[in-house]
Amino acid sequence: MKKIKYIILIVVSIVLNGCGAYNFTGAKPIEAKTFQVNYFANNADLIEPGIERTFTLELQDLIQNQTNLNLTNAGGELLFEGEITEYRITPMTATADQTAAQNRLTISVNVRYTNRNKEEDDFEKRFSFYDDFDGNTQLTGSQLTKSLDIIFERITQDIFNEALAKW
Repeated sequence: MKKIKYIILIVVSIVLNGCGAYNFTGAKPIEAKTFQVNYFANNADLIEPGIERTFTLELQDLIQNQTNLNLTNAGGELLFEGEITEYRITPMTATADQTAAQNRLTISVNVRYTNRNKEEDDFEKRFSFYDDFDGNTQLTGSQLTKSLDIIFERITQDIFNEALAKW
């Protein structure tokens, strides 16, 4: 019986070692110890105050939560910077009396990613997402918070995947 347990232990060890580094976020092993997220300025034509700070913090939080990288204010091996380029509200569907039944908030962010250890990973890319909401609802308070949460969660995850997960 001890011999069987010993053989199983060896087989499991070999299998796990053969799989290489794996983590549950999908990120490949990162050859860096630090990252830096510079402030994302809001350069959109329509300005919603405070969303640039919210976006910057959410990107920092996502990277800290899904990697073992340390956040730094300067000299990070991985650098994320850019600007919010679009904040737009558009009607999506109309009612019989020609009013908007549903509106869409679209936000786009231009991101420049620099990997100081591996220049071939550098990119500049636009990321965008939207949230639809009831046409009778003002985009303030809890509705604005809900829409920003949905949009920023998707955009930050897309940035993470492009920069670190290589999906």
